Amino acid sequence: MLSFDIRSLESQAAHVDGTVSPDDPVWEAGDMRPTEPINVEGRLSAAGPTRFYFSGRMRGVIAMPCRRCLEDVRVEVSEEEHFIFSAEGEAGSDDPDVFPFDPRAHALDMRPAVREAWLLAAPAFVQCRENCKGLCPTCGTDWNTGSCNCEPATTDSRWEKLRAIRDSFS
Repeated sequence: MLSFDIRSLESQAAHVDGTVSPDDPVWEAGDMRPTEPINVEGRLSAAGPTRFYFSGRMRGVIAMPCRRCLEDVRVEVSEEEHFIFSAEGEAGSDDPDVFPFDPRAHALDMRPAVREAWLLAAPAFVQCRENCKGLCPTCGTDWNTGSCNCEPATTDSRWEKLRAIRDSFS
């Protein structure tokens, strides 16, 4: 559960231990969704009138294709997070690092903040291993499992003079 009663937060901090599932409505089309629920743990407390502060950790898993060979890669994402929530219209609530909430609401929903933190923490691309050889650009053979009989790609001869200058410095 990542929704907290604002009135109780004003008098006492809350222990946060909740999840955001991959099929939660907070996700938008095109988001890099986790493959299993994101676990959020930490502490949510008042940081002044109509302001709240969360400090804790977010953990989840994402599966993506390797950027070189397209093999599926499972990556664990674990980040320490700090969120500031402020009532809409309050001073500083227009800061992009502050998450606004409706001051008339009875509950503070942390899921939009978790979604944004996830999108920033999840890798844009992954590689299955450091020495991944990738795929043949001609026939698509996975060079990690074998070779192919394709001719090596030829380079444009107009670059030869620059290549010679580069090689003279090495």
